[in-house]
Amino acid sequence: MAEQANAPLPSGFALEEYTIKRQLSLGGFSIVYLASDPEGKEVAIKEYLPNTLALRANGETRPVITEDHLGAFRYGMKCFFEEGRALAMLSHPNVVRVQNFFRANDTVYMVMEYEHGCTLQEHIRRHHGKLSERFMRGVFTRMLNGLREVHTNKLLHLDLKPANIYLRSDLTPVLIDFGAARQTLASDQPMLKPMYTPGFASPEHYGERKHLGPWSDIYSVGASMYACLAGAAPQPADERLKKDQLIPAMVRWEGKYSDRLLEIIDWCMNLNHLYRPQSVFSLQKALVAETPQHEKHKEGWMGRFVNRFRANAR
Repeated sequence: MAEQANAPLPSGFALEEYTIKRQLSLGGFSIVYLASDPEGKEVAIKEYLPNTLALRANGETRPVITEDHLGAFRYGMKCFFEEGRALAMLSHPNVVRVQNFFRANDTVYMVMEYEHGCTLQEHIRRHHGKLSERFMRGVFTRMLNGLREVHTNKLLHLDLKPANIYLRSDLTPVLIDFGAARQTLASDQPMLKPMYTPGFASPEHYGERKHLGPWSDIYSVGASMYACLAGAAPQPADERLKKDQLIPAMVRWEGKYSDRLLEIIDWCMNLNHLYRPQSVFSLQKALVAETPQHEKHKEGWMGRFVNRFRANAR
C-alpha cells in the first residue's frame, strides 16, 4: 500500500474521557492531538495509525485495513501498546510523561503530558543554527539525564534528533516520540519498516541492526549537536559508510567553539560504534569536564585525525 494521508479525528471529538481540540502533528506512524482531560487540563494524545497499513477517510473514526495488512497492523499496534506501557513506568523530568494508554476505534492511543514550548529543531531554525556553546552544553547535559534513565530501563530511543527534543518555555529539554519497543519488536516485520531519520540515525540502524545499543543513541546525540552548529542534518551514516564527506566538527568550527565540545561531537559520530562513548554516563562525564584531555595530550588520536583530514583536503 502506498503512503497516504489519514484524516485526523475532528475538533470536539469525544475520545473516551478526553476531548480532541486539534491536530498537533502527523507522521508516518501516528497522529498527535492536543486534547483536554475531564478536568479541562491540556494533554497530548498520540494515535497509532501507520499510513502504509491503514486508511481513514474524512468523517470516519475507524481506519480501513485490508486483509493483507491486518496482521502487520495488529502486530504494530501491540508494539505501540508496549511502548506506552514501558514509558508509563518512567518518571523523569527530562522524559515525556505518559499518563494513560487505551484501545478505541480499532486502534491504540497514548496520553501524555502536554508541554508548552518548541522543539530543538524549531529553535535551530529560528536561530539559523547559530547556537551558543553555553546553550548547547546546558540542553544536552540535561537531555542526557533523561536518556540515561531510558537506557537504565533497558530501552533505546532509536529516533533521537532535534525534532524529538522538546524545549519547555524555560528551555528545559524533554525527550519525546519514543519508538523503542515498537522498533525493536518490529525489526522482523517487513511491513513495519524501522523508523529512523537519515542524518541522525547511526550506521547500526541500517541493515541487520544487530549492533544497536546505547552507542547508537549516542551517535544521534552527536549528530543532533552537529545540526545545532550547522543548521541542518549531517551527511547520513549509510552514505558516510560508502564515501565519508562529513567535515569533522573539529575542522569545520575550529576557533568558533571550544575544542572540547567539537571533539566530543566527532567522538559521538564515529562510524565504528566501538570507538564512540559506550554509555551516556561516559558522554556526560566528558561534556561537563573542565579540562579537555586533548589539551593535556595535544598529539592524541583526535589531533592525529584532524591533521590527517586537513592533509587529505589539500
